[in-house]
Order: sequence, then structure tokens, then C-alpha cells
Amino acid sequence: MAAPVNHFKQALKEGQRQIGCWCTFGEAITTELMGTAGFDWLVVDGEHAPNDIRSIRDQLVALATSSAEPVVRVPIGEAWLIKQVLDAGAQTVLVPMVETADQAAELVRACHYPPHGTRGVGATGARATRFGAVQNYIPTADAQICILLQVENRKGIENLDEILALEGIDGIFIGPSDLSTDMGHEGNSAHPEVRAVIADAISRIKAAGKAPGILGVTDEATQAYADMGAQFLAVGIDVLLLAQGARALAAKWR
Repeated sequence: MAAPVNHFKQALKEGQRQIGCWCTFGEAITTELMGTAGFDWLVVDGEHAPNDIRSIRDQLVALATSSAEPVVRVPIGEAWLIKQVLDAGAQTVLVPMVETADQAAELVRACHYPPHGTRGVGATGARATRFGAVQNYIPTADAQICILLQVENRKGIENLDEILALEGIDGIFIGPSDLSTDMGHEGNSAHPEVRAVIADAISRIKAAGKAPGILGVTDEATQAYADMGAQFLAVGIDVLLLAQGARALAAKWR
């Protein structure tokens, strides 16, 4: 038995647009609920949400029967963290704050087994292999790992072409909030200067044969990013959906 097919990776390779959403509650039950909504992919956020490896694992379990593919965002690009989420069963990893090609190359290596990478060969008793049931996991795992890197500041944009030249990267995610703040616009990702940089980056990512991704939290922003050609497009955050819906409902009936 081989490693499971990563349908999200396959869809990106085929050029299909994938619509996703962020999961930030850190709870398996809410992520399971999000898995019934019809999204193509869902981010289990380890950077800004209250998650650890156990809660990430529990959310991967909660999405096991969902058609939504889980994307695990690690809090930082460290090999030991990547190793843990891969052994927990993640097949798509999103790494924030990537600034250089050297950093990107090390992240690619962290996701692959030797001799092409540095991932520790210890998944035999882990969830990734269904606790040893997937006997051919090690020779087949690398081909199903989807590596997404976040470029979200001026340094990353400056080095984008060098990053894109690397093999093993499936997609580049532009972080509009961090990028706009680093550009001096304090989170105003709608600023024309920021939008121009984002549009140029998406164009360059597509030209390099990689998938461009981004998050929009308003209809206007999401449509703008879609028009720019974003391929894996996140259209919301679960906690904002609840907060906005609850406040609107309270205001309507008070």
C-alpha cells in the first residue's frame, strides 16, 4: 500500500482553482464542521491559532472523511516541526515568512526523506502510515507531499524569482497583511501600491509554473485576487465567520 494520493497537490498541478478557508479555533469539532461546508482545502493554522501537535493531529483526524484537503500551517519553518506534522498525517504544509532561496531549499529538504531530504525516517508507528499499515509509505511519501511557502515581506518579494527557480515547491502563498505592513501601509492590503506588488508576484509565480495562493477576507479583496489569477484562494476565516454572523444576528433582532 502506497501513501495516499494528495488530491490538492494534484489539482494544483492540473491548474484547477481551489477555494479554501482558515480554521483557527484549534478545536477538532469546529474543523470537522468546516469540513462539511464544501471547501476544497482548509488551513489548520499553527501560526496564529492556539494549536499544538496534538490539536493539529486531532483536526487531521476530524477531516479524514471530508472532501476538503487539510493544509497545515506550521508556526515557523523548523525541520522538527515539519517532521511532526508530516508524521501526524499532513500531506500539505504551509510555511510562513520565507525570505530567501536558501531558506526555501532547506524547507523542501525537510519535507523529503533521504537521500533527497532530511526528514527523519520514523513514521512507521505514526498516523501517517496508519500505524504501520501503509507498508510502502516511505518510498512513496515524497511524491505526495505538497510544499507551500509564504512570501510576505519585501525581502521575500525581492528574492521571489530565486525561490521560484527551486524544484520541489508546489505553490507560493502571498501574505497580504504582513506584506502591506512591511511596505509601510500598516495592514492596508488594499493600498494600490500593495495590490500592484501582489499582482506582479502572482504573475511571476504562474509564469514559473507554480501555483499562486492568497487569503481574502472581504468580497472585494477576494474578487481582486481571483482576477489576478490566484489559484489556491482562501476566502475566509472561521472565527470571523462566526463573529460577523453572530454580531449581525444580534443587531438584527435587538
